Amino acid sequence: MTSLKLTIGRAVMASAIAGATFGAAPAHAVTEIQWWHSMGGALGEWVNDLAANFNKSQSAYKVTAVYKGSYDVSMTAGIAAFRAGNAPDILQVFEVGTATMMASKGAIVPVTQVMKKAGVTFDPKAYVDAVAGYYTAPSGEMLSFPFNSSTPVFYYNKDAFKAAGLDPANPPKTWPEAVLAAAKLKASGHECPMTASWMGWTQFENFAAWHNIEFATKGNGMRGMDARMMINGPLFVRHFTNLANMSKQGLFVYKGRGNKADATFVSGECAMTTGSSGLRGNVEKNAKFAYGISTLLYYPDVQGAPQNSVIGGASLWVMAGKPADHYKAVAEFFKYLSQPDVAAESHKRTGYLPITKAAFELTEKSGFYKENVGADVSVTQMIRKVTDKSRGIRLGNFVQIRTIMDEEVENILGGKVGVKEGLDSAVKRGNELLERFEKANKG
Repeated sequence: MTSLKLTIGRAVMASAIAGATFGAAPAHAVTEIQWWHSMGGALGEWVNDLAANFNKSQSAYKVTAVYKGSYDVSMTAGIAAFRAGNAPDILQVFEVGTATMMASKGAIVPVTQVMKKAGVTFDPKAYVDAVAGYYTAPSGEMLSFPFNSSTPVFYYNKDAFKAAGLDPANPPKTWPEAVLAAAKLKASGHECPMTASWMGWTQFENFAAWHNIEFATKGNGMRGMDARMMINGPLFVRHFTNLANMSKQGLFVYKGRGNKADATFVSGECAMTTGSSGLRGNVEKNAKFAYGISTLLYYPDVQGAPQNSVIGGASLWVMAGKPADHYKAVAEFFKYLSQPDVAAESHKRTGYLPITKAAFELTEKSGFYKENVGADVSVTQMIRKVTDKSRGIRLGNFVQIRTIMDEEVENILGGKVGVKEGLDSAVKRGNELLERFEKANKG
């Protein structure tokens, strides 16, 4: 673990805080802060560029970006580092860790407080509602800074569609249409007609929001820690029965947990996939075929569908116990990331949602969406009117619950258990974790 390098200016500040009286810090003093993240590959290059460009834009602060592994690994490392007294200044945490971070009293400083104390203008209303709302406490205080917010979208290989006799300008919009398309792709010789990444996120969480049904009670946990899971209801049973049948027929091919399926689409192995909007940058850069992006699939006979999708990705949490100059540096960095041109460029480059309304408007005015058909799908899915069932999901021990869903999906698709049996097990095991979290965090 790389420790913070203290400059002379930092030492002066530390002494001043301790009570000594000094004159102004040297003009060359630089406050360095550490930002732990989980962005690898092309996204890692993006994060490094953000830090480097901020550092070039001014001379008072330096952000050092440090890759700490996958989301679950970096979150665990960040919490452990805080307990050891050497946490980073900024920790990127994926959305399923939100409830855990919110419950970590004393470990974080709400972003609204950081900005206010630093004297940096900050208006939560400037951020996209569906994104900002997820990271805002019931009191209305924004707790973490929206950064790489994504939502799942449907990707398809236009070249493969042509070869299978499918219309590349007319991708499937519903699950029945997707089954027919997958069958034609298989008949044309495609061994992996369809796959999906992040099964818990795409096939449970967003599936529920898109169909306007509950994933969990209490507004999917938004209204209290006593929420309980609902993923064994009739529509979930129907959907996973469909996926299991597609799997048996070789129409849907499970490629593993997390985002492992992403690479199989980029390489051309799989012709259709449901994955993060943040995958678009990778596809644009590395795919050797024409591709398209469309909306999530739905069952057309379900009333209220499609509704809206919910966010994934991560936000930036400010860790507690740092000197005042570090918080000033954090505030200035967040201000930089919020600039319309910076946020718009990040959106264009990665496929993640624009974090501010101004960035979305700037991107639209630039003609980017007209030149890159489908790039606006993630935004249009998110800006629909939301309901209590589709605002998002905020549950304790959510990282472990995602693992449980992965395990049960593998059991179902592998034919080890029946669909209802597997989903009932996921609910039972998940609720045990929710009860444990509620008990540990009461009061």
